[in-house]
Amino acid sequence: MGNSLKPQLAEAVKTAMRAKDSARLGTLRFLQAAVKQKEVDERRELDDAEIVAIIEKQVKQRRESIAAFEQAGRTETAEQEKAELAVLQEFLPEAADASEIEAVIAGAIAQVSSEGVTGAPAMGKVMGLVKAALAGRADMSAVSAQVRQKLL
Repeated sequence: MGNSLKPQLAEAVKTAMRAKDSARLGTLRFLQAAVKQKEVDERRELDDAEIVAIIEKQVKQRRESIAAFEQAGRTETAEQEKAELAVLQEFLPEAADASEIEAVIAGAIAQVSSEGVTGAPAMGKVMGLVKAALAGRADMSAVSAQVRQKLL
């Protein structure tokens, strides 16, 4: 897969700087810093899959923040988080559609049950398979709820 996301991110930062788009620039720089931090911690360059994992984590944080701000009636702050979320999502692979998610879940459940694992222990195994198949392409909390519904 190579390191195609890092140059893409660097280019987006330059473009945002030229456009004087401070909101976009802040989000991109924050993401860049998170990638750099992990590279420093692990003393190596990250591949795209690892960068996607960082982006997913930040997307999840934004979704949680948006929900919290909306509940608290802080719509302005929620809107700001939504804008950041949109910027982050540009760097994720194309989202999987519902039928693809269904198929991946069904396949994972079939594989795990063929190994004789059922009930709660199967949940972790199925989610492991599903996560690997849909990395960066689906909201894992929603997928997890679907898996739980089918298994338990």
